[in-house]
Amino acid sequence: MNNIHTQLNQLRLAGMADALAQQLDQPHTYEELGFLERLSLLVNSEVTCRDNRKITRLLRQAKLRLNAQPADIDYRARRGLSKDTVAQLLQFDWVRQHRNLLIEGPTGTGKTYLACALGQYACEQGISVRYYRASRLFDLLMLAHGDGSFGKILAQLAKTDILIIDDWGLEGLKRSQRMDLLEVIEDRHGRGSTLITSQLPTGHWHEAIGDATLADAILDRLLHNAHKIKLTGESMRKRQANVDPL
Repeated sequence: MNNIHTQLNQLRLAGMADALAQQLDQPHTYEELGFLERLSLLVNSEVTCRDNRKITRLLRQAKLRLNAQPADIDYRARRGLSKDTVAQLLQFDWVRQHRNLLIEGPTGTGKTYLACALGQYACEQGISVRYYRASRLFDLLMLAHGDGSFGKILAQLAKTDILIIDDWGLEGLKRSQRMDLLEVIEDRHGRGSTLITSQLPTGHWHEAIGDATLADAILDRLLHNAHKIKLTGESMRKRQANVDPL
């Protein structure tokens, strides 16, 4: 048994090895089960172990700003968000179809929380996610030009299922940022989904990008066939601050 346990670990079947140890430690619990039933339990334990490791890896890679859960989304505030809309988004058909998602609304209306909740659930479903605030994404790309890792970063972003760009449009773009954004969006077009949150209405995005030709190219790929959610109402943070303590 010790040899079998060692060999399972050498084969990187840690879930199966742990399940076997449990069966040996509790013989009376499993003694009435047949060989195939006990083998099935070992295999199921390995599958569960691998799924959990994958989710942990995807969440670590995503670097979501908030630990947000879809179940905790507040629908009581009137901000143009319905349970049906969120339920449809959580099916991730838009990701399988490589469609983008644009979340627009004033500050404090829950854009980042909604984006992170979708990202969290996506990771739990085995979908790869990367989260960046827009300003930090541009900083990362600028540094990548300097240290020679720009191509590597583009490749990582291109193969990510959902790229979240948060707080887009707070500042106008410089020429280098416009070029970098076009590279990112072009590489992902038809291959992945980009989720953008912004206080700036989509009608002003062309102006925020600056260069008319580049703006046309970027927005054609971002806005065409994209899902759009427009959140309204006052700041959720302001509402929570005004709630009397219990």
